[in-house]
Amino acid sequence: MIRLVLAFLLVATPALAQEWQPRRLAVLQALDKVTARITVLRAALNQPERFGSLTITVRACHGRPPDEVPDAAAWMEISDSRLPAEQNPVFRGWMFAEAPGVNMLLHPVYDIRILECRAQ
Repeated sequence: MIRLVLAFLLVATPALAQEWQPRRLAVLQALDKVTARITVLRAALNQPERFGSLTITVRACHGRPPDEVPDAAAWMEISDSRLPAEQNPVFRGWMFAEAPGVNMLLHPVYDIRILECRAQ
């Protein structure tokens, strides 16, 4: 009986997960904390972008379909040319536009966040 109830609940409950669509261009916001300069970067997949001493390479960028709640997620590798090779990359992982505090770059001079992912 319990198995029947569980099977019914699994079939009757709509999926809560939203879809992610792959995109080719990441729009990033870069902040120089020393000068308070904010720059918007447009980074194509696998094409390194420079900001100060940072090199930012976006490996994947995903956005929500237009009919869903807007969000973006990007897999990035960020290295700092001022640091020795064994201390690089300074960041590797997913960043989320609607939850920037979940996984962020911890750097004394620079801050990078994902704003959106675009088709091109």
